[in-house]
Amino acid sequence: MDNKRGNLSINSENIFPIIKKWLYSDHDIFFREMISNGCDAITKLKKLEIMGEYSLPEDYKSKIEVIVNPDEKTLKFIDTGIGMEADEVEEYITQIAFSGATEFLEKYKDKTNDDQIIGHFGLGFYSAFMVADEVHIDTLSYKEGAVPVHWECDGGTEYEIGEGNKTTVGTEITLFLNEESLEFANEYRAREVIEKYCSFMPVEIFLSKANAEQEFETIDEQDLRDDDVVVEHIHEEAKTEEKENENGEKEVVEVSPARDKVKIHKRPVSLSDTNPLWMKHPNDCSEEDYKSFYRKVFMDYKEPLFWIHLNMDYPFNLKGILYFPKINTEYDSIEGTIKLYNNQVFIADNIKEVIPEFLMLLKGVIDCPDLPLNVSRSALQNDGFVKKISDYISKKVADKLTGMCKTDRESYEKYWDDISPFIKFGCLKDQKFSEKMMDYILYKNIDGKYLTLEDCIKENKTEEEEAPKESTEAAETSDDGEEKKEPEKTTVYYVTDEIQQSQYINMFREEGLDAVILKHNIDAPFISHVEQLKEEVKFQRIDSELDASVKEDSQAELEEETKTLTEVFRKALDNEKLEVKVEKLKNENISSMMTLSEESRRMQDMMKMYNMYGMDPGMFGSSETLILNANNKLVQYVLDHKEGDNVKLFCEQLYDLAMLSHKQLAPEAMTKFIARSNEIMMLLAK
Repeated sequence: MDNKRGNLSINSENIFPIIKKWLYSDHDIFFREMISNGCDAITKLKKLEIMGEYSLPEDYKSKIEVIVNPDEKTLKFIDTGIGMEADEVEEYITQIAFSGATEFLEKYKDKTNDDQIIGHFGLGFYSAFMVADEVHIDTLSYKEGAVPVHWECDGGTEYEIGEGNKTTVGTEITLFLNEESLEFANEYRAREVIEKYCSFMPVEIFLSKANAEQEFETIDEQDLRDDDVVVEHIHEEAKTEEKENENGEKEVVEVSPARDKVKIHKRPVSLSDTNPLWMKHPNDCSEEDYKSFYRKVFMDYKEPLFWIHLNMDYPFNLKGILYFPKINTEYDSIEGTIKLYNNQVFIADNIKEVIPEFLMLLKGVIDCPDLPLNVSRSALQNDGFVKKISDYISKKVADKLTGMCKTDRESYEKYWDDISPFIKFGCLKDQKFSEKMMDYILYKNIDGKYLTLEDCIKENKTEEEEAPKESTEAAETSDDGEEKKEPEKTTVYYVTDEIQQSQYINMFREEGLDAVILKHNIDAPFISHVEQLKEEVKFQRIDSELDASVKEDSQAELEEETKTLTEVFRKALDNEKLEVKVEKLKNENISSMMTLSEESRRMQDMMKMYNMYGMDPGMFGSSETLILNANNKLVQYVLDHKEGDNVKLFCEQLYDLAMLSHKQLAPEAMTKFIARSNEIMMLLAK
């Protein structure tokens, strides 16, 4: 074959600068492109054999070799695939994937790295020019009588093609690295990148360093394989020791039998697990298989709580494993990693168009060969097929969780504290998921018992609410003249801090009342979400107001006490806006408490969420109300000695004690509280 020179079939001479700058945001991804091209070539050759159009040699081994050569600043990718003839090189290489470059230039010449492109219209091979000044291809087609081909290009628009000298079927690509990319000729750096992108390729991948010293290993002779290179045979004599037997007599005992061993050239170890766990049927995977895969892929020493194995062939092909990780504390970062693969080729982490947003809090792998990857990521947002994949994944997670709650409630409750943030976030983000999961959300009460929302409503319904009511008030009427009744609401009390709100919890326990614990950040928006869906329920923090059952019935005579104590406390605390309410609490040991209406608290939480710290919370309703117990002796003392010397001291202390059971004191207030406590103890010591 005569040497031939030609021009690459593209309409612009600046293709390579564009490739180098915009083809991929991560330049190391060229490893993935080179290796996945080799995988494709091997797959095609195997299909030809299945169709009876080619017979593989008896000693054939499908593999991809990557050879780094730091001395010559080169990187080689060698596959045992289908190979190419000269006209195929012309078609698939010089025309740049059927003129895909023209479309690429037109669409992406003004784009930045922010718009990551997946697939790039078949430009994968040309990713080599992101790191190489020159690229050579040596290839030999599987076809009988095929002539080896050599192709080379120095990064301009000209190439040279001619007869090569390759003697084995397959393709060898040599990259002559540019000065900015010499790191990729380092064996350890190359290993790192291959493990990042190609850990689960369906073909074995071997990495070696050119001109490296030969390494050896010793194996038992019975484990010798035909392809091993034997250096020497070694016979080890049996090892014996003198030991004392049961009768106290000494005897020689064989502790290691005689063995025949062989010293061989060290066997290459593939960097690719060609049959990853997600490609297997769930019935063929053990619990330890799942756990070891999790440790290997995510480098997480904490064992996952449980996992969901996705295995679907219709209406689209999708496989994967989603792990629910363990969260030790509420302060742990809830940040997961969902790795997306296409036929075992790593694509990217956490592509939100494919993975439901709330599941990105999990860790796992999704492999979907049917994904339309030859488009920009922005195009995925409007792809109906991609939406179906996302919906399917969400449905499978909901099915797994609801099934677990129905059939294995004990395990479900054991995992609940860890998985509740994921589930609640999912309910906020996905309406269908919320509809499926709402009846399986658990609420842990103050006694550590797990309840569904239905259970909570039953536990919190009063006798009055359960009894049928005949309303004397005028009911609203709808447009068609029918009566519309406001649904009766059951109050579910909740706790956000068991230590801070312990006084309120004790009061509830004394009266046989219940409350649920909602202390995670996600709970505030979540209970608002539940209230929108369930009109018959409202949530109220345990310290938002005092339940009628903790108070005595006779409240009418407290107006005068309220007026007097309001004046005394406002004067003592120098706060004319202070809200004071006097109640007769059944527990006379409680002196003072603080309440804040649920509406005011939620408004303040919203202000914090949107960083509206400069605004006055009082704009949206009253602030905290100081509750004073008329049955308490300290409160009675203040009432009887309102002009006494120590009244100011008592008022300040009662206020701070109430505030402490409600929320943390500010640093200055805490300093004063400690000093005042010491002063009170000094008065007692006199």
